Amino acid sequence: MAFTVAVLVGVSVGAGVWWFLRGTSIGSRTPADPAPALTAPSTPSRSPSSSASPASEYRRLQDPVGYSVDIPSGWTRSEKQGRSAPVVVYDAPSDGRRLQVFRIAEDTPAQSLALAENDPGYGFARQPGYQVLDRARGTTWAELVYRYDDADLGARRVVDHRFQAADGTLYAIRAAGPASLPPTLLREPLTRALTSFCPADTECR
Repeated sequence: MAFTVAVLVGVSVGAGVWWFLRGTSIGSRTPADPAPALTAPSTPSRSPSSSASPASEYRRLQDPVGYSVDIPSGWTRSEKQGRSAPVVVYDAPSDGRRLQVFRIAEDTPAQSLALAENDPGYGFARQPGYQVLDRARGTTWAELVYRYDDADLGARRVVDHRFQAADGTLYAIRAAGPASLPPTLLREPLTRALTSFCPADTECR
């Protein structure tokens, strides 16, 4: 499996999605080669089916967008239609953490991440207080960890992971939360989501 995220309209298919995603964040680092894949805020939508997973603090969701993934129990789901693909958001009700899952349209995870960071119109490098904390990439994934200052939420830390899923589709999963939280607390839900992520009608290891 592998990892990725962002969609440009017109030039690529994702400016609309990145504009929608710009106000979110997270932080830390993940494994170095193939892993699984996944999008930004919105209004409640279709209810995914769920079942108990081995770890009691997580539940396996069969998301109506077309994948299964493990999400912390008690987190709420919302969905927003981006220009080219749905953006699904899972929010922790108590501490401000968030996972965003969406398909990306660029040719590679690294290309998608570079565009999302540096586009002169909507790149998140333009956000106040932007600071890169870590970068990593493999043959089928790319990841950027950064922090920025949100006008309403304060300092935020973000882990943006883009990758190739088991069916060859490129996805992004972004984990975000208060910069004051321990990096491991921000990283854990992302790692679990990437490890468990499986597109519908696909056999995943």
